[in-house]
Amino acid sequence: MFDDILKANAEYARSFDFAGFDGIARAGVAIVTCMDSRIDPLAMLGLKPGDAKILRNPGGRVDDLTLDALVISVHMLQVNRIMVVPHTRCAVASNSEAVLRERLDASAGQDTSWLTLPVTDGQDAALAADVQRVRAHPLIGARAEVGGFLYNVDSGLLTRKV
Repeated sequence: MFDDILKANAEYARSFDFAGFDGIARAGVAIVTCMDSRIDPLAMLGLKPGDAKILRNPGGRVDDLTLDALVISVHMLQVNRIMVVPHTRCAVASNSEAVLRERLDASAGQDTSWLTLPVTDGQDAALAADVQRVRAHPLIGARAEVGGFLYNVDSGLLTRKV
């Protein structure tokens, strides 16, 4: 089931050159973005492995666990810039919870009402709230510049929103 992946990994390992890397964010950047496979966080910013901490979840939202990871990134991994980057045509931003829940219930074959779905009533408002949440955190606020951006999955361009 995973043979193709393991074969690709073996090829990758042949030229692997990050042995001994200390894990800090060389460019001082943390990126919070969606798990959408159309997003290549490093490439879209002209970065390479080792330059940034990348935190991904549905919708690119700043939930409690993401906020904890950002605190660690700022205090222990040399992050001084935080980018919150949702994207266009995002399923959790363009569908209601009822629609997503119906699709999930149908796929799972059972009730999923106990599962949290990170839907938004408005992507711009959610982005502004997430950026403000990071800026207001007592362990982050004065230590990192925080910006909110929208990634266009059709053009590859970022637009600063907050």
